[in-house]
Amino acid sequence: MVGSPPPADRILRFEDGSYFQFPALRWSVAHFRELMPTVNISRGLQPAAPLPRALRDDIDHLEFKRLDTGETMRWRDSLAANYTDGIVVLHRGRVVYEHYAGALQPDGQHAAMSVTKSFIGTLASMLVAEGKLDPDRTVASYVSELAASAFGSATVRQLMDMTTGIRFSEDYADPKAEVWAHAAAGNPLPKPKDFSGPRSYYEFMQTVQAQGQHGEAFGYRTANTDALGWVIARVSGQSVAQLLSSRIWSRLGAEQDAYMSVDSTGTPFAGGGLNTGLRDLARFGEMVRNNGFFNGQQIVPAAAIADIRKGGKRSDFAKAGYTLLPGWSYRNMWWITHNDHAAFAARGVHGQALYIDPEAEMVIARYGSHPVAGNAANDPTSLPAFEALAGYLMKIPR
Repeated sequence: MVGSPPPADRILRFEDGSYFQFPALRWSVAHFRELMPTVNISRGLQPAAPLPRALRDDIDHLEFKRLDTGETMRWRDSLAANYTDGIVVLHRGRVVYEHYAGALQPDGQHAAMSVTKSFIGTLASMLVAEGKLDPDRTVASYVSELAASAFGSATVRQLMDMTTGIRFSEDYADPKAEVWAHAAAGNPLPKPKDFSGPRSYYEFMQTVQAQGQHGEAFGYRTANTDALGWVIARVSGQSVAQLLSSRIWSRLGAEQDAYMSVDSTGTPFAGGGLNTGLRDLARFGEMVRNNGFFNGQQIVPAAAIADIRKGGKRSDFAKAGYTLLPGWSYRNMWWITHNDHAAFAARGVHGQALYIDPEAEMVIARYGSHPVAGNAANDPTSLPAFEALAGYLMKIPR
């Protein structure tokens, strides 16, 4: 997309889906605001919170073993293998590593994809900690419009932990999967004259049907987060974008505004529409690592962070069949490793990650544009790299 205008064979468009095809994806993930309607998430007018720098030149040579082949790989080589667009590593609150590639620049913004879900889960956890949201109440008791849908009889807790029994396939390789119907409903472009499906996220959620029983197993389904976003908006009187700005982003000392994509009615895409600067994603991670305290203030109640970190039922998670994530669980839209360091993460398709290791006092914020959507494509060279770096940084004296 370079030129005025770019050559015809290099033009990307939202309307025909060309923007989301690889390798075009490498450019578009850092330019979504130019392609689709969005709503701003203001950082406010305060100065940015400083991120002290203590860059290290030895991390690139750190070695680890891949999960899939057992072969040794260097940290620097893993970045190219994962199509990393940018990565920032904080250790004890200081930037020890920062790298950019693809189309992302330090002053640019990048799609967080499903890392968005963890922001929404954090907002819900805050409302629960403050007594404004009861996780044991049904979704329908907060949003009556969802009473006839599969969501209506689920509890808010089941939404937050994705243990609802709903018919919703997240298989991006299946063109008939419900995830594509969900995306079509959220598409802000005018629908064809013969289009008879839902025309917004709210309309789509009212059509979701039951499959299985609530509370029996973890099932990763984006529609859960959009339903939770609706509950949050109803309880708080603000959209999730407005609440994220007022409760977190404007207090975090972010360098840049963030933004979220919206549907034709202006509803933010709670399941994956957030775009942020990379360093600001790291700031958010550092705030979470410090139990909600950052920039001289308690931004998120410590009780909310504690509830995230304790994790969910591992037996429920195991039923989902994530062979690369043994022993993990899911709680409040966060992925909990239950490893020796009590690490936990926010994860998004195509390589987005926010990895927090409390024991190592480490935060890794990474944006990427991997050609394969599912994290199973990059986990073999990401998860062992993160764990190796944690172990390495722990050896550094204070």
